[in-house]
Amino acid sequence: MTLQTSGIHHITAFARNPQENVDFYAGVLGLRLVKKTINFDAPEVYHLYFGNEAGSPGTIITFFPWPESRKGRIGGGQVGTTTYVVPEGALEYWENRLESFSILVDKSERFGETYLQFRDNEGLQLELVARAEGANSGWSFGGIPLDKAIKGFGGAVLYSVNPEKTAHVLEHVLGMKKTEEDGGYLRFLTDGDIGNRIDLRLAALPWGGGGAGTVHHIAWRAKDFQEHAQWQSFVSEEGYQPTTIIDRQYFNAVYFREPGGILFEIATDPPGFARDEAADALGEKLMLPAWYEPQRAQIEANLLPIEVREVKGGRL
Repeated sequence: MTLQTSGIHHITAFARNPQENVDFYAGVLGLRLVKKTINFDAPEVYHLYFGNEAGSPGTIITFFPWPESRKGRIGGGQVGTTTYVVPEGALEYWENRLESFSILVDKSERFGETYLQFRDNEGLQLELVARAEGANSGWSFGGIPLDKAIKGFGGAVLYSVNPEKTAHVLEHVLGMKKTEEDGGYLRFLTDGDIGNRIDLRLAALPWGGGGAGTVHHIAWRAKDFQEHAQWQSFVSEEGYQPTTIIDRQYFNAVYFREPGGILFEIATDPPGFARDEAADALGEKLMLPAWYEPQRAQIEANLLPIEVREVKGGRL
């Protein structure tokens, strides 16, 4: 069987204060809150999705913001850094914008590209890179021009407790192409035009600890439900232990933990976020799966109110 993911579908992380989470990802980074729902396994916790105008695969970062969450520790068995891509020529704009919010920014070089590296309000490691490939976002917020807006993911930097085995999964299970090594990182490419460059840190790292400011899992794209079922079978045949196919309302999901400790998910591109809201009203209402609707009043009463709002420089 020959299966190849085209890249990242979404990345899911932990946070604490939900309003501060919205202020950072919508207010500072200018992403669209495309879905406001709950953790289906813990309905007292939001599940917030941020992406481009449609929440397209390859643009979606999601959060479980729980005020009682412990502080996490970034380390092995995690996505170490989430990479966003912006249009060519936009890095100077973003360096100035981030600094206007008193966000510390470092510059680094990797594989011949310049990266702006910074952390969100919880300490989650992020970076920006400029590339021509990938469609520009159609969503603008907080005064960010469309020709400067974040397109979606450029990729991710993976931290493994066993990089050799993680590399094997990326190449021989997920079908990525191993390309080159630079400065202690090994790069893998997919055939997508977004979320398509995965850099694996070659040094084995001690285990991280889950909690606010860390990534819970990274999800890879399956183009449709038929291919998704094939992925579930293939991962099992390769000796890993995938879950059953789980309906997440906006995509189907299969999870497995690769030998380097990172929780991988394979998620379907369809049906997307407009299945239960109009495209021009995404994220405006708390959306619940049918089995939680009878408890809506109780669930809403237990959640802190949030709003998408403009955030002025210097507030964070």
